[in-house]
Amino acid sequence: MPNSPSSSAQAAREAVAGRLRGLRKTAGLTVVELASRCRWHHAKVSRIEHAKTPPSPTDIRLWCTHCDAVSEVEDLIASSLNAEALYTEWRRRTRQGLRQLQDSYLQLYQSTRLFRVYSPTLIPGLLQTEGYARALLSINAELLDVPNDAEAAADARVERSQIIHQAGHRFVLVVEEGALYYQLGNHDAMAAQLGYLLTAGALPAVSLGIIPMNTPARGQWPQEVFHVYDDTLVSVELLSAQVSVTQPSEIALYLRAFEQLRSMAVYGADARALIVKAIDALG
Repeated sequence: MPNSPSSSAQAAREAVAGRLRGLRKTAGLTVVELASRCRWHHAKVSRIEHAKTPPSPTDIRLWCTHCDAVSEVEDLIASSLNAEALYTEWRRRTRQGLRQLQDSYLQLYQSTRLFRVYSPTLIPGLLQTEGYARALLSINAELLDVPNDAEAAADARVERSQIIHQAGHRFVLVVEEGALYYQLGNHDAMAAQLGYLLTAGALPAVSLGIIPMNTPARGQWPQEVFHVYDDTLVSVELLSAQVSVTQPSEIALYLRAFEQLRSMAVYGADARALIVKAIDALG
């Protein structure tokens, strides 16, 4: 991302810089005094505080130590690293085609033990059939104006999703009921997708929850699509980009929201009844 005030990455860098500046002021230290304690030139402190130079993990540890704020170290390091890899445009990630993007997740999937996914509008990728995935990925390729290898990408997505049959992984997936009605592909592709949900949702490692459209007094409104990988990474999907969240406090917020959304969902026979209702609505 360009180093400009309008970029999300720069905004994140400035947030880290602001927190560090606040710690210095709370400790009652001037720029020169902190620089002296850290054995730096005072210009370095100024550059960090104005988000001109990103601090290294060692810089952050020294800063917090001399500001009597050691408890802030790990969160600040995570925030700083996250700022540098926060925002990845889909166009950049799909320059070599959509199949390459699907394959790029393989290592992350294999290393993750607990997957938590919330989707307000789409069937989660882990449960997508080939026809549904192909229609979705073709639309994405056209929107992003990148090579349309949707067929190969859909095959790769379905192959990657076989992880739901592998031991050692658990999947908690929550979707809004409306996602069952947004038709992607032709009638047969959508019917096959909904039918597969009945099968996949019954797998021992899969917990599929559906939030009914008529849920009264919702405790949480529909959010953006997000995936939680164990307790270490949240991936948020926006129209133009993917945002990776690694800061512990932000991950905790997503986990809290996920639990609220999960508590509103129905499971088992009630979830299957909603899927069957959507199948019937296809006619």
